[in-house]
Amino acid sequence: MKYNFDEIVNRENTASVKYDLRNEIFGSSDVIPMWVADMDFKTPDFIIKAIKERANHELFGYSFRPESYFTSIVNWLKRRHQWNVDMEWISFSPGIVPAVNMAILAYTNQGDKIIIQPPVYFPFFSAIENNNRALVENPLSLKNNRYHFDFDDLSDKLKDAKLLILSNPHNPGGSVWTREELKRLGEMCIENNVIILSDEIHADLVFKEYKFTALASISDEIANNTVTFIAPSKTFNMAALATSSVIASNKDLKEKYDKVLDTIHVGLGNVFGTVASEAAYNFGDEWLDQLMDYLSGNLDLIQDFIDKRISGINMIRPEGTYLVWLDCSAINLNGKDIKEFIIHDAGLGFNDGKMFGTGGEGFVRMNIACPRETIKEALIKLEKALSKL
Repeated sequence: MKYNFDEIVNRENTASVKYDLRNEIFGSSDVIPMWVADMDFKTPDFIIKAIKERANHELFGYSFRPESYFTSIVNWLKRRHQWNVDMEWISFSPGIVPAVNMAILAYTNQGDKIIIQPPVYFPFFSAIENNNRALVENPLSLKNNRYHFDFDDLSDKLKDAKLLILSNPHNPGGSVWTREELKRLGEMCIENNVIILSDEIHADLVFKEYKFTALASISDEIANNTVTFIAPSKTFNMAALATSSVIASNKDLKEKYDKVLDTIHVGLGNVFGTVASEAAYNFGDEWLDQLMDYLSGNLDLIQDFIDKRISGINMIRPEGTYLVWLDCSAINLNGKDIKEFIIHDAGLGFNDGKMFGTGGEGFVRMNIACPRETIKEALIKLEKALSKL
């Protein structure tokens, strides 16, 4: 079937973080919200159908995740990413950020050093600092409009670290790390006994020209040193169903994670997240392929608009994710802050690049998972605001 990604859905007054917290986040309810990473597209029909069928049972007592739930994940990873996973490797989490926090508690002690690679997803910072671990930065290098690992800097910092948190594909820069890049990273961490936490929540959202590689799929040795985090939430727009997976082939690492999960008693999840996840992974291929084609069209629109009508802004065209990293450092803001300009002058709700740490200064992050008319409206507002500078 042909899905309609042009449909405008009114999300106001639905307790939507993206829409109904605009005043709290931006100080204005008039901005076009293109910040938090959820989509303005309807959650797919096959997921809604599964939820409705389960709701018709009209009894929501304690439930568990059946074998079919795990089988759907295993089959999806093999089918979409050529990664062979055993269901015994899979643990639960109500979200990727809770899982990263639990893994930090499982594998490190207070004061231990944990490496991140900024500019990067900002909850990585708080996961380290709020658990009283020492944050170590290995900043990425921006070359030829793409982010790269700085292996020379990493080599020194791995020597006394315990963990490295990887964003694969990278958020916010959009790099889909190559097999060669990941292999080198994985082998360096093995040599230094540094466990890798690989956040692969954007793995499904990769454009046709590029190939996603699950870090743990490269070799048994790297898999043995890696804990992977995945979820259907970004792919199928179901973040509020709070259902994610933690994958570890290393039995010791899995047991340590599961112990923390059991200790804080958040492993039950919810029945609708279970049936929605299973439906997503069983029936989501066609919808996802159409989504990626639509998002690619959004990227083309943005690139063409910037090239022809906006000067001073450079798009770091993403290889994956539906997040666009815009370099605004060449704009003469006449003393204004980028954040102030984007919100108050352009009327847009983007993420300020400074949130993502070192290297984020002068950038903004734009969520393009919305109907094309919304993209056009946002670009025109940006163009008008720039013309007044």
